[in-house]
Amino acid sequence: MSVILIGKKILIGVTGGIAAYKVVELVRTLKKLGADVVVVMTKAATEFVTPLTFETISENPVSVDLFADWRSTRIEHIALSEWPDLILIAPATANIIGKIASGIADDLLTTTIMAATAPVIIAPAMHTNMFNNPIVTANIRRLQEIGYRIIPPGVGELASGGFGIGRFAELQVIVDTVCAALVTSSSSSDSESPTSSTTPVDAVPAGSAPSGDLIGVRVVVTAGRTEEDLDPVRFLTNRSTGKMGYAIADRARVRGADVHLISGPSSLSSPSGVTVETVCSAEEMHAAVLRALDRCDFLVMAAAVSDFRPKERSSQKIKKIATGSLILELVQNPDIAADVGRRKGHRIVVGFAVETENDVENARRKLEAKNLDLIVINNPLTEGAAFGHDTNVVTILSRDGTVEPLPLMSKGEVADRILDKTIPLLRRK
Repeated sequence: MSVILIGKKILIGVTGGIAAYKVVELVRTLKKLGADVVVVMTKAATEFVTPLTFETISENPVSVDLFADWRSTRIEHIALSEWPDLILIAPATANIIGKIASGIADDLLTTTIMAATAPVIIAPAMHTNMFNNPIVTANIRRLQEIGYRIIPPGVGELASGGFGIGRFAELQVIVDTVCAALVTSSSSSDSESPTSSTTPVDAVPAGSAPSGDLIGVRVVVTAGRTEEDLDPVRFLTNRSTGKMGYAIADRARVRGADVHLISGPSSLSSPSGVTVETVCSAEEMHAAVLRALDRCDFLVMAAAVSDFRPKERSSQKIKKIATGSLILELVQNPDIAADVGRRKGHRIVVGFAVETENDVENARRKLEAKNLDLIVINNPLTEGAAFGHDTNVVTILSRDGTVEPLPLMSKGEVADRILDKTIPLLRRK
């Protein structure tokens, strides 16, 4: 996707937050990808990074003062507003977010934004308590409603020494969002003003879903396989790698959710900004899900959980026997989906059904019997949908009977489609 940055003009507004120093590397990255970058700084931002630093990295003059060159015939904020293909505010403080949401234009950056017709992306970064302040939350929601894209902050260690949401988003997340916005912008024949009805927040292609529409939503995702021990060296399991569940967790986090991933054994790296709890057996997965249920708004059960486990586990390695055959007695594992369905309350619950025949009929029975809101049907015999692939072919079945078959697409795109289906359900709760 980075090829679309060649020749693209990006204006970056830097405001007075400690994360301003990270924008130096962001400018360097965008330049390497071919973009022409101009930086506008607030006076507070210059307390953290000097304009000379950004001038050196961007190879363009840096503007700070609305009335810096009163002798010039150029109206600075108008000229700046007409130049870029995209404006990125990074880091965006609570102050700048409040000003933009209220239509206040009292310095070079805010006057430039008010006059701009290019898409605007905002990457908030601030202390957790500030980000969670209802005024800030309302301002962010207001900006989303009129078409601004919001890149949710990450979760982790803060400049204050605390831990929580509010960290400046990972640079790769910001770059990906910029690319997605430029794809949308270049594919439209209309002028893309941030306040135009032709540029809604959800006007991003599948797989590049808008950031921020799950801010404040608590999501639990299960992923991977479970393993049931036979003895100290052998176990029963399945072919799941966890790629689908990890993709859902990652996309939910990019879209602003507070994500708790409950993962069975997997070789995948943990998604950035996601809380990960590892389990092994179906019973451990069952206990972890029920613990997490009370603190979530919706649950996506993408894990491939073993239906059975050995009735007895040998404390020593099972040896070969003279008869050449071994009989194992299996017992049924807890039904996690059924137990969740009985106690879900107001929560949205999404299940998965791996089916190789009578897909829709079998999945519909499971959806109704286990009180699910959505069920995602996956047939591993379909080309491109087998375990371990980076692609998937699924059908989403809703409680109202709607059946939506999806074509072959990446698991990230499938994840976004599933999350898209949950948004209206969450709003009705």
